[in-house]
Amino acid sequence: MLDDLFVASDKGDGIEGDEAGARPSIPFDYLSVADELHSGRIKVSAAEYREAGTDLASEFAALLDHAKLALAGEVPRPEEKLPPIDPVSIAAELGLNQSKQIADFSRMRRSFAFTNHPDRVAPHLRQRAVIRMQVANMLIDEAKRRAVAGPRR
Repeated sequence: MLDDLFVASDKGDGIEGDEAGARPSIPFDYLSVADELHSGRIKVSAAEYREAGTDLASEFAALLDHAKLALAGEVPRPEEKLPPIDPVSIAAELGLNQSKQIADFSRMRRSFAFTNHPDRVAPHLRQRAVIRMQVANMLIDEAKRRAVAGPRR
């Protein structure tokens, strides 16, 4: 898609009669990418994901919130307490430290989404809500896997 935009910008405005546009100069095979992702050769553990993403995600979310406020001409609201995005706080909010039945995890996911889904929060908190939902879903999935694997042993 970027190649199409570059080609269109080189031609002028990209509207000059050539409806089909130029083909991208870099061939891209979506099936080979999907095969590579599902092959198992790419390994990322949840712990690595959490460690790498926690600091960067919080810094990025804070920077993004500040930039949105600056572009809108608003002054940052320091008194507003932002919801936490660290996995420990979200796990405590979910109540994952208590033993749960398998059916409780679906209820827990829906309940958390009802109050924290990005579509249900203020616009300046949406990026933070996306991160919170991703972390909560990951934590619930891990807890559910452990609950299912526990009785089998």
